[in-house]
Parts: sequence; C-alpha cells; structure tokens
Amino acid sequence: MSGPQTPEPALGIQGDAPTGARDEDAADGIQHSHRMLSFSDALLSIIATVMILPVTHTEISPEQFDKSIQKLLATRIAVYLMTFLIVTVAWAAHTRLFQVVGKIDDTLALLNLACMMTITFLPFTFSLMVTFPEVPLGIFLFCMCVITIGAVQALIVVYAFHFPHLLNPQIESSVHRALYRQHILGIVLRGPALCFVAAGFSLFFYPLSYLLMATVIFLPYVSKVSSWCKGRLVGPQEPPAHSMEFFTFDLHEPLSKERVEAFSDGVYAIVATLLILDICEDNVPDPRDVKEKFHGSLVAALSVYGPHFLAYFGSFATVGLLWFAHHSLFLHIRKATQSMGLLNTLSLAFVGGLPLAYQQTSAFARQPHDELESVRVSCAIIFLASIFQFAIWTTALLHEGETLQPSARFGGREHAFMFAKLALYPCASLLAFASTCFLSRFSTAIFHLMQIAVPFAFLLLRLLVRLGLALLCAMRGLAQPATQAEEDAHAPLLPAAC
Repeated sequence: MSGPQTPEPALGIQGDAPTGARDEDAADGIQHSHRMLSFSDALLSIIATVMILPVTHTEISPEQFDKSIQKLLATRIAVYLMTFLIVTVAWAAHTRLFQVVGKIDDTLALLNLACMMTITFLPFTFSLMVTFPEVPLGIFLFCMCVITIGAVQALIVVYAFHFPHLLNPQIESSVHRALYRQHILGIVLRGPALCFVAAGFSLFFYPLSYLLMATVIFLPYVSKVSSWCKGRLVGPQEPPAHSMEFFTFDLHEPLSKERVEAFSDGVYAIVATLLILDICEDNVPDPRDVKEKFHGSLVAALSVYGPHFLAYFGSFATVGLLWFAHHSLFLHIRKATQSMGLLNTLSLAFVGGLPLAYQQTSAFARQPHDELESVRVSCAIIFLASIFQFAIWTTALLHEGETLQPSARFGGREHAFMFAKLALYPCASLLAFASTCFLSRFSTAIFHLMQIAVPFAFLLLRLLVRLGLALLCAMRGLAQPATQAEEDAHAPLLPAAC
C-alpha cells in the first residue's frame, strides 16, 4: 500500500491507572511498575554514589601527601568517574526498558530484583579495581556483572514480549511487535557485548579493557555521530513505519523527567548521608581520652574537632544548595533530552565526589601547603558539579520551545534569576580557587565559612534581581506616558488605553 500511514503515537510516562483498572490487574496478578521503579531508582542512585567510599577512605596522613599519593588518588577518582557513568548507563537502559514494559507480574518483579542484586555487587568489584589496579580480576568481575545485567534485561524483554498484555498499549496493539523486540534487544545487548570483549582483553591486556568500558558510556553518542556521517554520505532517508523513536540513541529524545529527578534526588540524599556518617565515625571522642587528656570535659574534647564540624556544615550547605539549584532548574524544564541527561549525569558524578572534598579539607588542616591543595581540589569538584548544571540550562535554551516552561525562556520573568542562580556556584568556586593563589593566609576555615555564607548570597541574589526588575518596570512606566501623550496628540478622539 502506498497511501500515507498514520504515525503511531509517542510513548508517554506511565500515569496512575484508574482504581477499577488497578483492582482488575491485581486480581490477575498484574501490577503497575511505579513502586518497583522507585525502588530501583533509589537503589541505583545509592550504588552509584557509595562507590566514592573506597576513594574517600584511602588512608593518607599529611606527611604522606607526595606525588605518588596524588597519582594514586587521581587514578582512583578516574576509575570512580568511569564506573559511576557506567552505572548511570545501566539506569538509563532500565528507564528505557520500563517505558516499553508498562505493567509487571511476579516473574518480572523477580527478574528486576536479580538485575538489582547484580548491580549491588558493582561496588565490591570497584573496590578491587582501585585497591589492585594492576590485577585484572577486579575489572574482569566488573565486566561480568555488566554482562549479567544485560542478560537479565534481555530476559525481561523476551518475557514481556511473550506476554503482550504487560507491554505499553502502543506496542501491544502494533503489528510490528516482533521488529520492536529485535530492535530493543539489539540496543540492550550492545553494552554487555562490549564488556564481554573487555573481559577477554582483561586477561592479557587490561588497559584496553578500560578503553572498551569507556566506549560503553559514549556508545549513544558514537551511534549518533555514525548516523550523521551515514546521512551525509548516503543522504536523508525516510524512517520506517515501525521505527521506535522512544527507544533509540537520539540526543533530542525525551527521557522520563520524573525518573531523572528521582535518581538525582537519591544521589544528593546519599551524599548528604555520607557526610554525617563521616562525622559520626571519625569525630566522636574516645571515653578514655576524654577522661585522661581533657579531665572528663566532653566540651573540651569536642572543641578539638571544631575544624571538622566546620567542614561538615560547609560541605552540607554546598550539597544542599546544589540540590536547590538542581530542583529549581528541573522545575522549569518540561522535557529532558538525552544530551541533558548526560550533562546531569556528569554533574551528579562530581556531586558524588563532595565527600572526598570534605575528607580532604578536614584532614590537612595543620599543613599549610597541603591545606591550599585540598581547598583547590574542593573548588574544582564544586565548579565541575555546578558548571554541568549550568550546561543543562544552556542546552535547554537551545530548544527552549520544547524543553522549558514559558517563564524560563528568553524574556521570561524567571529567566534572569535562573541564569544568575546557576552561575553563582561556578563563580564562587572560581573566586575561592583564585584566592588560594593570591592570598597566602587563605585556609580551609575561610573556605568553609565561604561555603556557609553562600545561602545568604542566594537570598541577596533574589533581592537584587527583584530590585533590578522593579527598576526596569519603573523606567518602562516612565517611558510609557510620553509615548501615550504623542499618540493622544495624533488621535485625540480615541479613548484612553488604560
């Protein structure tokens, strides 16, 4: 048939089903997947974040802080970033998968638990990788975990397509269901296939394994570039009638905004929790020391840990305000594209490094040179976490008609304030970094006081933006009467425009 074909509607986010439909599904042993997805998002965000613990708990004394230790820390941070991004790739695949699978039964719930159990083993393999970087066993086990995750997700796809009533209604009623299944399986198994090759290379040439694992992270963007090159060479082609635009690697393809927010909130919450765990673990005085060294005075014993508590409050303020900026940003975002999702992932990866920044600034308080170095590391982490938030904003502005609420677009009432709010932390971290270069007496105490002062900067920023907008409105109001007077002179019989 050569007539025009009606495109199938795009998939939306799974909403709440009517009560009657939920009761019927429950009677048939079918459940909606919302609670399982919330559990999975929370678990994945925890797994992605706790992998910073082997880095933050590296035993280093100030006297040890030489070039070899710096190299060790840099290697561990690089491996942490790579594994964090791979976990987020698994989360993105999970998000895509459950845009296709609309409902679950007991078998799918158990398969998802098997997938989550395998993901929870990733921190252990990561600890092996950073503790024994030259032994291939850690990276081999990591690759085997990723392969197992992909295999379980493939089983979920096969099972859901075998029982079409579990699928999204669009796919369930489509005549191209078999092609959809083949397409989804091909995408789900790409990353595990690369990790299978990486596991093989880890046995005799493990550096290449890291390169292949990094390719897994950027596979969507490599696929997009190859498609662009093919289009340039062959020319644009009409998409087939059975194309699945919601399960591709298109950079402008929408993600589930709700799941992006849930995953991000989980990362911020776990980072804040890791900070208080460090306080409870390292800064509670020993009862024997309180009795012998401080003559039974707990207040005197706690005063020794004053810099550590200052570091905690400053670090928590930074985590909280970065979450506040993230919350404000996604409040104005209507649709999150895949490129915005990558930038969000990079921002969260450096947010996950904030416990390392806390450890650094609280551990080297007595060594002036190392103190400045630790402040610079903290400034770099905060700058990268905040600048990627700003990059999300600028990427959204490139397609503001689709991605942003009207009030946040160019000329909107919230545009100027959002721009200033997202630019505040990059500017503040750059200022603190520059201060370590020009002020010899700059210390971690000053740095943490600056962190605590930033909330007041947010309030002052709000006041200044409101004041500036009020002045602009006042100036516009003064200009309008003169314009109105000229119009009245030319058309005296017209009624007033008020």
